[in-house]
Amino acid sequence: MMIMKKSFIKYLLLTGAAAVFGCTADHGETGNMSGTDDLTVVTTIADRLCTAADLKFIDKNTGREYASAWDAPEDANLKFKNKYCNWHYTNGVLNMAMMDLADFTGDRKYLEFAGRHIAFGFDNYRYFEKRYDPAVHGDHWRYPLGELFNVKELDDFGAMISSTLDYCGHDDAVKRPEYVDYAIMVGEYLRNGKLRMPDGTFVRSFPKKNTLWGDDLYMSVPLLVRLANLTGDASYRDDALNQIRNFDGYLWDEGKKLYHHAYYTDLKRNSVAHWARCNGWMMFAKVEFLDNTPEDCPGRQEVIELLDKQICGLSSYQSPYGVWHQLLDRSDSYPESSASAIYTYCIARSVNEGWIDDRYASIALTGWEGIKREFLTSEGDMKAICEGTEVYEDLQYYYNRPCGTNEKHGLGALLEAGIEIIRLKDKCPDIAADIEKRIDKNDELGFNK
Repeated sequence: MMIMKKSFIKYLLLTGAAAVFGCTADHGETGNMSGTDDLTVVTTIADRLCTAADLKFIDKNTGREYASAWDAPEDANLKFKNKYCNWHYTNGVLNMAMMDLADFTGDRKYLEFAGRHIAFGFDNYRYFEKRYDPAVHGDHWRYPLGELFNVKELDDFGAMISSTLDYCGHDDAVKRPEYVDYAIMVGEYLRNGKLRMPDGTFVRSFPKKNTLWGDDLYMSVPLLVRLANLTGDASYRDDALNQIRNFDGYLWDEGKKLYHHAYYTDLKRNSVAHWARCNGWMMFAKVEFLDNTPEDCPGRQEVIELLDKQICGLSSYQSPYGVWHQLLDRSDSYPESSASAIYTYCIARSVNEGWIDDRYASIALTGWEGIKREFLTSEGDMKAICEGTEVYEDLQYYYNRPCGTNEKHGLGALLEAGIEIIRLKDKCPDIAADIEKRIDKNDELGFNK
């Protein structure tokens, strides 16, 4: 019996069994959103976010809540009330998705969601900046609003300031001069202070100095193209194009048609994993470049071709249920929802905008149906979202990354995917009808169970 127990434990450790962390999908069981209208799916989730985002601080000493940190007593030990208060790149992704939903539906409350969050950060970060002591509080990103006053890595500010500039672009926004001033400041840091390789490619200071993370294409390109539009300085746009070219050059695996998670400049080799969400951020960055540059922008066609290449590669790894796995080339890793949502959004957006052929629509449509069936509960909870992930040299780390429900890395991409799928079904009704018939037939035959 002891041998059997040890063997079973060893099996779990070696396989990184997804069920250990709850990273399982429904595979057609009841309690999902497979039969729910697409707009209802999106607005159900967005409306719950509007309710959940109670932007306050809690004093860990007393439990009292404060809408403003400045109202707390001097000896207060403040923390965010919930994850929607944070100044994290995932909050920026969510803000932009909510603003896109406001534009799509005409409902101002989704724009106000983003506006309140941005104002909350700017209203309070000086309070924490005055009190921050690295020796006491540790890493700045673990301290309230630390990313807003201690700019270092791209994910400290890239997506959040992109969302801030998008907010300022809305006629109904409550604009403040400091928003644009701050964006100009981080633009200068990008130009003159951010760690780069000799060819200008952005790198991080960890896990080893000058490590290239694929995620950082999304953390940089969307902001660079917005800075170009804000300032009229085309060098920001040129920098964005250079990042796309160089990241592709360092990270593309021609054999597997996927991107590696990282490149080590000291070893001159890639990291081991073809991690799903990293590939998603790199695809998202290309879409953002195309969305925020004029039709005659130099290099635009090159970006479209790189996007097309990536979509073709990813299509070969789509699972029978329409979604993608945590490790793209490892079907024994768990199905992962945030990356599946990013791919679905980017492919649908690319077809809708005419950057790629309409025949790609079926990839996005089957992806969306898979997301509704596998990852969304009937109440609108999004499951199997991989938590934040660093660069590691063993695959087991990626296999065993914990998953969360409604974890902050997934919801923004899900909302974007839903919006674009609605548009895609209008643009390609025959393809959408064919996919719907196929799904109904598979249900009838029991293939989706």
